[in-house]
Amino acid sequence: MVINIVVILSAIVLVIVSVACWALNLIGMPGNWLIVALAAAYSYFVPDDRRLDISVMTVLGLFALAAIGEGVELLAGAFGASKAGASKRGTVLALVGSLLGGVAGLFVPIPFVGQIIGPIVCAGLGALAGAVLGEQWKGRDLDESLNIGHAAFWGRLIGTLGKILVGCLMIVLILVSLVIHWGS
Repeated sequence: MVINIVVILSAIVLVIVSVACWALNLIGMPGNWLIVALAAAYSYFVPDDRRLDISVMTVLGLFALAAIGEGVELLAGAFGASKAGASKRGTVLALVGSLLGGVAGLFVPIPFVGQIIGPIVCAGLGALAGAVLGEQWKGRDLDESLNIGHAAFWGRLIGTLGKILVGCLMIVLILVSLVIHWGS
């Protein structure tokens, strides 16, 4: 079977846009879910004779992986804060702080690595600040609030890294699906 240039280009665009979606995980955005949506759209809308295959099973596998990634992120973040005794207010403000910190981290002025490391670390710092603010607002003393904030920081960091790793597996699944079809 001869694969024409349009088929190859559509597969390359799928992979490049999937990697861009994956990178959104760095700032707390739902990059893994965007990968699922992108693969489903590719599978549904690109005509069979103009694409390498992304099957329904591949899309379901991507969906399952995205759900696992969210679970890892949620459980790690929640476990870190709850283990330290966070209140609901502290947990919610840790989440808000994490999202704001992730976006602010995009502007860390460190060449090359600033836009990668900045959002991850700043999301953790935002979680720390939010948790401390929430616990202080709740009336806890500063030491206890800082302990909860510290746990929120590490929980968010570990959860984000877990979600990013799952996103890498999703890209590998797309590449494997494309390569398997190329060989058939």
